[in-house]
Amino acid sequence: MPNPTLSDFWKKTLCLALWVSMAAWSSAQESQVFRPDQSVLPAPVPKGAIVLLDTKEHRFLSMKGQAIDWTRDDQGLIATKSENRVNHLVSQWHFQDADIHVEFMVSDLAEGNSGIYIHGNYELQIFNSFGKKEINEHDQGALYGFAKPLVNASKKPGEWQVYDIRYRAPRRDPNGKITTPGSVTAWLNGQLVQDNTKFEEPRSVYHPFRYGTTDYLKEIWKKQLATQVGPVFLQDHGSPTRFRNVWILPLDDKAVLYQN
Repeated sequence: MPNPTLSDFWKKTLCLALWVSMAAWSSAQESQVFRPDQSVLPAPVPKGAIVLLDTKEHRFLSMKGQAIDWTRDDQGLIATKSENRVNHLVSQWHFQDADIHVEFMVSDLAEGNSGIYIHGNYELQIFNSFGKKEINEHDQGALYGFAKPLVNASKKPGEWQVYDIRYRAPRRDPNGKITTPGSVTAWLNGQLVQDNTKFEEPRSVYHPFRYGTTDYLKEIWKKQLATQVGPVFLQDHGSPTRFRNVWILPLDDKAVLYQN
């Protein structure tokens, strides 16, 4: 008669091994399927994408839902700082799951600090990390507060750089509690920096729904909790970061032009 304790042990071991292998397979599949071509900038806009910023117009509002005051030139927008570093831009188009493309140029002022706040909660860091040997969760390529970049793919200040991000929003129950974690796969300047990184509730106290929030954002947050559909923010952190050629490619039919 087999030893039931030993049998149970091997069953649990096998299940754990299968779970680990499936998780690794899933991660590998995401980064293999999502491999954007970042060799030519500005990158062409794909069919079906929603353009948020090009050389002619933009689809952003201020944190109060009003016209923006960032400086504009013939290529795009330049972050204009505020006293409390909360002069972020909020996209008028909201989405659930999407590929996000952002081209940017860091400054050598204020450490080149900026970022891309996806759904206002999860920040892909923009920072002057060029040449750093030791990188952490605050460096460029990081999912801020969650995971440091896999490699340092940063270019020098003054050079155009590019993020391509595949974002899958966390799913929530009717009470707003996360039931399925979200995930991010991100490429920076031709290198994979986040590979199916999982996340749940935001960790930063400085994201726009917590720090310097407004009535406009509070209404967005209520709807986002219920629908998992929300905007992307371009961050003001005191550095004159340049942005151009920003677009989203929805992965579902949830994208909507937000009406307050």
